[in-house]
Amino acid sequence: MMVLVDTPVWSLALRRRREDLSQREQELRSTLEKLVSQGNVALLGAIRQELLSGIREERQFLKLRDTLRAFRDAELRVEDYEEAARLGNVCRGRGVSGSPIDFLICAVSILRRWPVLTVDQDFARYAKHIPVQLMEIG
Repeated sequence: MMVLVDTPVWSLALRRRREDLSQREQELRSTLEKLVSQGNVALLGAIRQELLSGIREERQFLKLRDTLRAFRDAELRVEDYEEAARLGNVCRGRGVSGSPIDFLICAVSILRRWPVLTVDQDFARYAKHIPVQLMEIG
């Protein structure tokens, strides 16, 4: 089963030292490492871009870029973008706002039946209104 890994999970695993992580964050990192070793990680280009943005040192940027190159981006289709817009409309109509990238993640997750591994609480709010599946840890 593929799992769509969101930006904050990648960030804590790739941009923070293990000793600086809380117990929960270490569990998330271990879950990600297990998914990677099993070849069950899906990545979107937008998530790749978010991860690489804001890195001041070129050396760090290149190191992270090279690490992420081990993961192919999921190929997106017109339907993914259309569904992302629809999901955003549904949520906004119910008073829940979110970013276009979040709704693209939700659309890909729903259309491919891939759970999302995230620590972003916005996704729990979305899940109350749309059928996005979140991966449980622990």
